[in-house]
Order: sequence, then structure tokens, then C-alpha cells
Amino acid sequence: MKTIVYPGTFDPITNGHIDLVERACKLFDKVVLAIAISEKKKPLFSLEEREELALAALGHLPNLEIRGFDSLLINFVQECGSTSVLRGLRAVSDFEYEFQMANMNRALMPEFESVFLTPSEQHSYISSSLVREIAALKGDITPFVHGAVADALVKKFS
Repeated sequence: MKTIVYPGTFDPITNGHIDLVERACKLFDKVVLAIAISEKKKPLFSLEEREELALAALGHLPNLEIRGFDSLLINFVQECGSTSVLRGLRAVSDFEYEFQMANMNRALMPEFESVFLTPSEQHSYISSSLVREIAALKGDITPFVHGAVADALVKKFS
């Protein structure tokens, strides 16, 4: 069984993330959405909230597993029975960081592979940080996130 891990903070999960997960679920037997606890980034939503929002947006996918993690990525990937991660590339600027991370992970685990997907054109500009900023300023975020995520953001910023 080919399993791929899609790590991130998903704070919150966006339509761009959803697009990548849905496409990955067609390419792999199992996709693990790995939600990083990431206290260093001070997420708006708790791990439990991010897991619930991801489930609301992606619960229709039978070959998806949603898990939180707080460890070195290569260790978590091995724990999931995989050697590969999925990463999204929205712009050239993403590539530099992702290239560095892919090489570092491969230095730590030689069999490690990074698989890169680009989001669909209509999602290529969406980022969690921009969605949070728009929501904080009471803007319309409904084109960028699942309905449950939009509701949760409105509630957070009320």
C-alpha cells in the first residue's frame, strides 16, 4: 500500500489544501493529513479544532487519515509506514524552501521522497495566513475555505 503524508499546520485548512488532498487521494492508496501541533507558530486554532475542521472538509475521502503530530517529520512519516511527503507549490518562492527541506529530509533519511503538486489555478493564491487576515478584518472568506472553516473563523473573530 502506497501511503503519502501531507504535513502542515493547516491553520486553517483552505480550499487549496483540500484540492491537493483530493487529488492525492486519487494517486495514493492512503493519504495522511499530518497536522503539526506547531506551538512555535502560535496557531489560531487548537490541534483538536484543526483536526475537526479538516474532518469536516475532507471526511468524504475514504482513504484519508487525519492525525496530529509533534515530532521530527521523518520519524512521523516512518510511523505512518511511508517514506514520502506531499508538498504544495504555489509560487517559485515556495520552491526554494521546499527544495531545502526535501534535501535536508533526504540527508536524514536517504529513502525519503518529496512529491510536489501545484494547486489548481483558482486556488494558487490562497494561504492560511491571508485567510486569517481577511477573517480578522471581517472580510468574506467563503470563496477560500469550506463552510465549516468559514463559520469557525467568524466565531473566532467575533
